[in-house]
Amino acid sequence: MADRAAKLTFDGKDLELPILEPTEGPNCLDIRKLYAQGHVFTYDPGFTSTASCDSTITFIDGDRGELWYRGYPIEQLAEKSHYLEVCYLLLYGELPNPTQMQDFENRVTRHTMVHEQMHYFFRGFRRDSHPMATMVGVVGAMSAFYHDSTDINDPVQREIASIRLIAKMPTVAAMAYKYSIGQPFVYPRNDLDYAANFLHMCFSVPAEKYDVNPALAKAMDRIFTLHADHEQNASTSTVRLAGSSGANPFACIAAGIACLWGPAHGGANQAALEMLQQIGSVDNIPEYIRRAKDKDDPFRLMGFGHRVYKNFDPRAKVMKESADEVLDLLGIENNETLKVAKELERIALEDEYFVDKKLYPNVDFYSGIILSAMGFPTAMFTPIFALSRTVGWIAQWKEMIGDPQNKIGRPRQLYIGADRRDYQDVSAR
Repeated sequence: MADRAAKLTFDGKDLELPILEPTEGPNCLDIRKLYAQGHVFTYDPGFTSTASCDSTITFIDGDRGELWYRGYPIEQLAEKSHYLEVCYLLLYGELPNPTQMQDFENRVTRHTMVHEQMHYFFRGFRRDSHPMATMVGVVGAMSAFYHDSTDINDPVQREIASIRLIAKMPTVAAMAYKYSIGQPFVYPRNDLDYAANFLHMCFSVPAEKYDVNPALAKAMDRIFTLHADHEQNASTSTVRLAGSSGANPFACIAAGIACLWGPAHGGANQAALEMLQQIGSVDNIPEYIRRAKDKDDPFRLMGFGHRVYKNFDPRAKVMKESADEVLDLLGIENNETLKVAKELERIALEDEYFVDKKLYPNVDFYSGIILSAMGFPTAMFTPIFALSRTVGWIAQWKEMIGDPQNKIGRPRQLYIGADRRDYQDVSAR
């Protein structure tokens, strides 16, 4: 893996840094011995030029607009697979055969209920609590309810915790939603698939029958699939960092949810829809386009372009198809917010300014449109993202636990504070 080396010369010292060659992507300089041999370390705010681990799970090529799960392009998985099959792939490295698929689906389906006492835990939150606040607390508290799956050194307990988290996260997210709108909790149903069960828990009420539209369930399943993992992003890195200390899996996933809550990360689809609502009308779009082009104006179009994908977001193309299908199915023509979204989409794909700067509609733009059309309030967008990403977090966490090179995370710093000084008694100051 490291047949070549780069030479670093400074202060009269020559250091050799092994060059690691990945399956895909740029080569990496191995600087693990840099401090020990040269008494120097690197400065990389945001870790944008630093690999914190090696991984076999997800690959992104931002220049080519590619996203792979275990080597499979996301477009193929979104079209031909379904979320629980993708979960199996991320967790175990290969697509399941029919027997493995049935066993996995059965195990997930039969773990969807949460401990009954957790219902009381929800009632400790204010009724107007943000669903993400509720999810951070409830998922972290799962370690208090499931003691038999918190020993990270036991592979059986790690497996049980993994299945529990994947199975119960839709239930927890749906309960957070129901609690926020004052409706009774709806228990999961084993006769429904993963996405349909989540929609049923969110939108059904005891007073009348609710049939899940298969097309909406398919669109929701696709949202889950497209958000299942995304390499070493902020929340995944948070899960790995928390896990490196030996924390139990429920605490690690709760840490990931807390990080995902940030508007620069998981809150981007909520911010995109709130921007559309701020614009308010198609008639107002020219003014906001003018502001977006003005470098001195703080207004920015949310849901356009991507930090990683430089040409296009491969998930956005799939999500656009789902958005068109959902809007057509629901016959939503007079909703002003969605009219604004469609016109902004048209402009972004045709206007020379946006095309040149590669400000294309991304996955957050389209997922917000779909979730809004389904009837979800913006406060639920990030919890749904957390639910989708849980399997990716778990796969990354399990990979880290099994990595012989794993050690507790401890980034360095460039100290620029006061030089050494001596304490003076208060009377002498």
